[in-house]
This record gives sequence, structure tokens and C-alpha cells, in this order.
Amino acid sequence: MGTFDQNEYSIRLEWGIKGIDLLAPVSDVIIIVDVLSFSTCVDVAVSRDAIIYPYEFYNDAAIAFAAENKAILASKRSEQTGVFSLSPASLQHLPLGSSLVLPSPNGSTLSLATGSTVTFCACLRNARAVAQGAMRSGKTIAVIPAGERWPDRSLRLAYEDLLGAGAVISHLSGSISPEASIALATYRSCLDIHAALRQCASGRELIEMGFEEDVHIASQLNVSDIAPCLIGGAYRTG
Repeated sequence: MGTFDQNEYSIRLEWGIKGIDLLAPVSDVIIIVDVLSFSTCVDVAVSRDAIIYPYEFYNDAAIAFAAENKAILASKRSEQTGVFSLSPASLQHLPLGSSLVLPSPNGSTLSLATGSTVTFCACLRNARAVAQGAMRSGKTIAVIPAGERWPDRSLRLAYEDLLGAGAVISHLSGSISPEASIALATYRSCLDIHAALRQCASGRELIEMGFEEDVHIASQLNVSDIAPCLIGGAYRTG
């Protein structure tokens, strides 16, 4: 797989779980980007001194895991069955110092796949802070935009994650792979991040579902100095 691991460059980028499988073993640091909405949720929650356990699905196993860890289990956002969910707006009032299990088929799944590689979680809100934390942790850094899923579970490349990845890369130092440079160019060409997130497919979907505030929160750039780092299976202040 040497052809695809971008090992000539210190700043790399590849999509989704295949990107984790390919780049985690050959990188000092992984940065996962899932702007709408896992990474934004993590930033909002960790800003409230919370500990966030990524979990792939909302199911009986997640319920048991939350009970075992004396943690709150976030509900499904689409069902609106709980106070806290995969909605950044819902987490703005998370009790300080909480433990939260956050099921997500994209951001959580990637987080659970990075093994022993130092792992950060980035969004637009904390792009600069995460980049700084990553550079303190290693020299070779792989940025992984999560993307979304089509109904058949295949990967859908998501504009908002490419944009978020570019925002992070704009604050990283080192040689940049061609793959990473595409994300950087996307970020630099975006004149209005808020409008872009509202107009992209993922943003329109959330607005149609009634989660316009989530899109607004996710579009805020570098308003957070939190660099969530995966430590002991949970995201905490890095």
C-alpha cells in the first residue's frame, strides 16, 4: 500500500475508515473531521469539561456501555427522544464535567478504529486549536474527513468535512500531500462558511429536519481553544 500512504509528506489526507486503516499505522497523529455533527458535538461537550465516549451505534450494547461507565447516553437526534443527542445545540447545556456516550456511525466509528495512534477530533470551531495540539504530538499528521453514508452504506464525500479538514490543514506546518492540498484549497476558496454549510447537502438536510441551529453552531470558525484528544477510549481536553 506504499503507493497510497502519502509517506513523502508530513501532512496527509484520506477519507473515512479506509483512510484510518491506511494512514494510522504510518502517522504520528490522526485528526478526525466530522463537522455535521460528531466533531462539533465533541467540541461543544468537551468545552464543558465533559468526557465523550465514542460509540458506533445507538443500541442495547450502547445502553449497557453507558451504564457500565456511569455515563449519559446521547439519544438519536432524528427521534428527539432524549435531552442530549448528536445535536450540538442540545449539548450546550450539558452538565459540567459529565460523561457522555455519543453514538455516531461516522465520527465515532473512525475514532474507535485508530488503535494506538494519537487521535484528535476537529471541526471548524476548533480547527486552529486542534492543529496546534497535533503539532505538539507528532510530525506526521493524517487528517481524515469522515464523510457521510448513502442509503447502501457506501461513503458519500461530504463538502463540510473537506472544508473542515482544510481549515485544520491551514494551521499545520510541513509538506502537504496533493490530497491534503485539495482540502486546503477548498477552505481558502470559501468566502462565507456559514452560507456554505447552509447550502451544502448535509446542511440542507439538517435544516429540513429542523436542526438549523446545529448548522449555525458548526459554521463558527476558531471560536474554541479546545483540542479534544482520545485518551483511554474517550475524548477529553488535550
